Amino acid sequence: MSRLRPPVLVAVFALVLGSLAGPVVSAPAAQAALPTAAISIGDSFISGEGAGAYTAVTDLNGTSQAFPGWSAPNNNPYFCHRSANASLFKADLPGIQNRFNLACSGGQPFDIANNSINRTKGRNVAAQLTQLRQVAQTNDIDVVLVGLGSNNSSFTFGDVAVLCANRFIADAWTGWWEFWAYLNGPVPQEPCSNADLATAAEVSAATAETIAALRLLVNTLNEVDADGQHRIVFQDYTNPMPTDFDVKFHTEDGRADDRDKFRDLGAERYAGGCPVHRASLAPGHYFSAALGTIVQNSFNTISAEYPGQDFVYLNVQHAFDGARLCEKADSPANTLATPIRLMDGPTGVFLQSLSGYDKIAIQRIANSCVTYFQTCQESWHPNASGHAVLGQCLAGAAATAARSVSCVRQSNGSIVVS
Repeated sequence: MSRLRPPVLVAVFALVLGSLAGPVVSAPAAQAALPTAAISIGDSFISGEGAGAYTAVTDLNGTSQAFPGWSAPNNNPYFCHRSANASLFKADLPGIQNRFNLACSGGQPFDIANNSINRTKGRNVAAQLTQLRQVAQTNDIDVVLVGLGSNNSSFTFGDVAVLCANRFIADAWTGWWEFWAYLNGPVPQEPCSNADLATAAEVSAATAETIAALRLLVNTLNEVDADGQHRIVFQDYTNPMPTDFDVKFHTEDGRADDRDKFRDLGAERYAGGCPVHRASLAPGHYFSAALGTIVQNSFNTISAEYPGQDFVYLNVQHAFDGARLCEKADSPANTLATPIRLMDGPTGVFLQSLSGYDKIAIQRIANSCVTYFQTCQESWHPNASGHAVLGQCLAGAAATAARSVSCVRQSNGSIVVS
């Protein structure tokens, strides 16, 4: 057993050695630790689309862009719709001091390493990895929330939503013999099918794009993160629509949506936030499941390529169960998603009802969404309450010891992450 030396003798011995070695030189002060940060990367389900309270966004020239007006070009950075109510800011993340929302509504894998404006329908913002590098200069990144896959070079969530809603609205207001009402030719009126939304080949291509972007993200984080320690949460998507509507939205004035022209029913579903054929609901859930497959397969591939790194797959496909649009008779009240809402031109006034409008007016209103996409781009996204739920999902994923978790809304409204 060793014996401890008396503290006085140890002190004297140290002084003697110090005098023999020359003057004592003080060690340099330790570098101050950077504040810890959480960041979000990706598209509208991460940026906070639909949650309101949108903040200014810096463009490529370094100019902060606040709301530019409803008739401004949609490539304005403000329309990234980075919300103070986004899930990143609602999640309970102990130990995190700063939070940075780098996501952009409409974001694609291309935008991770490239300036978004360099692609069709991109916005005038820097690559998200460029923004990440700026954050890493003054912050120690510990949590990264990623949402990619719903938009890519094959399809986008916005295009899918517009396609299915427009078909329903055309079917509701215009008889099959009335194509003359459409100045640009006939508009399809049949329900959406699986092939209309995303083919297997398109899903495969989207997965490859997503994986390539995620590799760049992981490599950049490993390069710039102050301590090299960070958790990446790969979140998938949830469908704003139920598998079927409440019976209230099945028929109106004796007409269902499987016959020609049903304006009263069309107006009722629009008011409820769900202007779409019942037959389109199953393809819509096929599409959202495909988005989940893109994220999960991307997660699996990246996890295999970077063994030992801190990755978590967050499945939120059941996070809105029981609170989707038109799932209950009082929709859109008490739902977790924004209803489809249109404007009659870039007026800033959302139409709560389409009752009483004729087919010419309906066509004009629908065209406003195409010409000024910002007037309708919040539609069918998580609202502020929905992003608060996704914040609970993120908090669970950030704290779990598991590599994969599901976030599920219970019948009583509670959220369970397991």
